[in-house]
Amino acid sequence: MLFGVSGLKRVAITFAVLISASLGFLSCGTGSSGSTQTTSGLTFKAFVSNPLQPGAGPVLNIVDASKDVLSRFRVSLAGFASQPGLMAVSPNKNFTMVFNASNNSITLVGNASEAPVTGISSALPPISLLGSTESMFVANDNGTGWAAIPNGQVLGQDPGVVEVLRLATASVEASISIPGVRYIVPSHTGNRVLAMGETSSTVTVIAPSLIGTGSDPLTPVCCFDHPVGGIFSSDDTTAYIFDCGPECNGTAAGVTVMDMNTNTVVTTIPVEGATAGFLSGNTLYVAGTPAAPGNTCTGTMTQATVCGRLDVVDVSSMTVTGSAIITDGYHTLMSMGANGQLFVGAKNCTNIDNPPPGEVRGCLAIFDTSKSTVVIPPATGIVTGMQPITNRSVVYVVQNGELAIYDTTTDTLQSTQVDIIGQAFDVKLVD
Repeated sequence: MLFGVSGLKRVAITFAVLISASLGFLSCGTGSSGSTQTTSGLTFKAFVSNPLQPGAGPVLNIVDASKDVLSRFRVSLAGFASQPGLMAVSPNKNFTMVFNASNNSITLVGNASEAPVTGISSALPPISLLGSTESMFVANDNGTGWAAIPNGQVLGQDPGVVEVLRLATASVEASISIPGVRYIVPSHTGNRVLAMGETSSTVTVIAPSLIGTGSDPLTPVCCFDHPVGGIFSSDDTTAYIFDCGPECNGTAAGVTVMDMNTNTVVTTIPVEGATAGFLSGNTLYVAGTPAAPGNTCTGTMTQATVCGRLDVVDVSSMTVTGSAIITDGYHTLMSMGANGQLFVGAKNCTNIDNPPPGEVRGCLAIFDTSKSTVVIPPATGIVTGMQPITNRSVVYVVQNGELAIYDTTTDTLQSTQVDIIGQAFDVKLVD
């Protein structure tokens, strides 16, 4: 059965109660005299998903994010997730959704209890999805999860489903058919969700409050050039959509501006490539890899023959004010660290790994927003996780299965590193 606003509110309240009960039950006895400690006890920590911890199986490793020290405690996911990967933290920081790639399911982990969330009498089972996801989030009500399933299928419809999850009961509440959907983006208030995919020319605006009512919650908006992502303005009145263009077999890369009051296209700002972005005030940073001949590395000291681009867009004037050459590949992650250092991660990039003192580079680039300079760290491999650490000059990056800690004052690895035994995939600050 689908649900409306009142159902969402009930879910949020119910799930908050279950979470509170779970945390109290699972942490019982950790603070009394003579008791056995069962959690790390850290109040500022990060989870690192790791399916291959030797001797422990699938786990979330726990890192003290104030000191960059690996805790001896970890979240065991045995029996819940054999291949934990992508994670999404709830807005209230009470729990984390963990996607399991081995069977396309989601496990809920309590951030304080450091264990799978417990319902009334037992741990909630994993939530089975219709397929794999690379885009998911927890809604503002902290009781509803969302996931885009590009290969999922509702009977009689083309592949592409957005699944809405009732977290309190570990169940799928609604499966919404949106052909080709791969990415979902929530507004800040949560009253709109954008759904899109690189095989489409349409962005679908979903109104969560209309799900389960007699009104259609979907508003398709045309026309885009293979949209793959987007960002809302701080007041949610505008959305900036990333048109992948040639990188996704389209025509032209750009940032298309949508008026969210009318669900209409305002204009498109041409850029060199657009698959990931970050909005800071009126400045939008957008990254992508242009088609030849615009993807050369001319002007840089590298053996790579193909490079990506980072364009700087002033959204108030709708103009591109700067551009920088970065690593190539399909850019998926972008985060702003301290000191104005913008970290950009990609997959399917050009890797160069020469013996010292030769060149080493992979899928990570760091852009200094104050100096408009670029550093390519000497590390190979794809970037799958990225997390700036609040109030500190460090950024955690998962690259090539390793957790790396960068100092944003130098754009280099800091002296203190955390060795994750196994294969790190994603990293999230959970406090």
